Amino acid sequence: MIHHDIMAPLMFGGLIVFLLIGYPAAFSLGAVGLFFSVIGIELGFFQPSFLQALPDRVFGILSNDLLLSIPFFTFMGAILEKCGLAEDLLEGIGQLFGPVRGGLAYAVIIVGAVLGAITGTVAASVIAMGLISLPIMLRSGYNPRVATGVIAASGTITQLIPPSLVLIILADQLGKSVGDMYAGAIGPSIIQVLLFCLFIFFLSIFRPQDVPALPKELRPPINWQLIKRILWGVIPSLSLIFLVLGTILMGLATPTEGGAMGTVGALFLAAINQRLQKDLLWQAMTSTMRINAMVIFILIGSTVFGLAFRGVDGDLWIEELLSTLPGGQVGFLIAVNLFVFFLAFFLDYFEIAFIIIPLLAPVATKLGIDLVWFGVLLGANMQTSFMHPPFGFALFYLRGVADSSVKSSDIYWGALPWVGLQLILVAIIIFFPQTVTYFIDQPMQAISNSLISVDPLKDVIENENTIDSSAEIMRQFKENK
Repeated sequence: MIHHDIMAPLMFGGLIVFLLIGYPAAFSLGAVGLFFSVIGIELGFFQPSFLQALPDRVFGILSNDLLLSIPFFTFMGAILEKCGLAEDLLEGIGQLFGPVRGGLAYAVIIVGAVLGAITGTVAASVIAMGLISLPIMLRSGYNPRVATGVIAASGTITQLIPPSLVLIILADQLGKSVGDMYAGAIGPSIIQVLLFCLFIFFLSIFRPQDVPALPKELRPPINWQLIKRILWGVIPSLSLIFLVLGTILMGLATPTEGGAMGTVGALFLAAINQRLQKDLLWQAMTSTMRINAMVIFILIGSTVFGLAFRGVDGDLWIEELLSTLPGGQVGFLIAVNLFVFFLAFFLDYFEIAFIIIPLLAPVATKLGIDLVWFGVLLGANMQTSFMHPPFGFALFYLRGVADSSVKSSDIYWGALPWVGLQLILVAIIIFFPQTVTYFIDQPMQAISNSLISVDPLKDVIENENTIDSSAEIMRQFKENK
């Protein structure tokens, strides 16, 4: 006989085991949820009618307009990845900073931030910069660990700089405004870029042999032609950033509308660069389809898991476990960030957002923690998942495009200092919350995220005889619109 008090820990532990074995997250979530639902019903922990909320929740996921912004931003990033914008920016800015020690590294960081603000995808940034900058940096005498580290780290800035997909998911799971989440991420994004540049600056002073200036034979003269080339790459990029982010932050467009405008802008940029071809569109649509399908299936799986987890009072177990930590808010934040940092070794940021965030949000609310600040903090923490040796996706992307002469050990060792810089950012956000709240408090008309939430643990009433109504969902949806 399984006692009620150990059902939630067993369920959570079973999920972790499935994920560590290597089963896909979406199917692991659904299978564990259904398996423990059968056990819970057989043992009398809840009635079968409790699961009648499941179809309505799946319908709520598929009818959530906010999630439509994910394929728009993904398609926009895929188009920009293929249209040559990254190449133009990197070559121009790299040549401009060429005479400076660490100039190529500065260029990679700046271009990584710009690409992050217009694509929102790590793969696009890391692959583009790995193909273009890494050979030049190695040929110029850069330490392989520094060269690979700065490229991988600059690509992960994408996860924090709006219009990051992570921020959209976090806003949805926390039930907060996407516009506020974007505004809150502006300060930490700037600090992250400054930390990276500061690290290169110190390297140029104390280890100048690791970050030499670009050799004279590779440096073109700084003239109007070079400036024109840089402006040709920067001005369209800044225009697209304003089109997407500016309209969202000023309340002129929803995230979905901003993503749609960004997609049109990306197609226009590809067209004026004479790279809008059938193959490019097909590759972009294929990539968008795969990512969007992954998100939807993970959401449905997390809904099944969350409903069963709520049925065995898993939410109460998590709340009691975290509420008893010493130190109040500080103790909770330290424990949560260590936990997320550990999970990032094994789980993708989508999986962390859909599985863990709904469990943490009620406790954070009970402790009086601002959820926008909390979401940006976790977003900054989760970007380390792309840099963790040996499972970081950014490292995999870089390994795939790097020359065989670059050792995998150099890529892994080169990533460690940048993981440390990302953790420093997490500490700054914790001890200086104004870095997040400053831009939110500025007088701007932030868009309100009034769409249906797809939080798998939310709004399930403990009374098993009370279920969600699809008619009620549709009524609320129409009223909100």
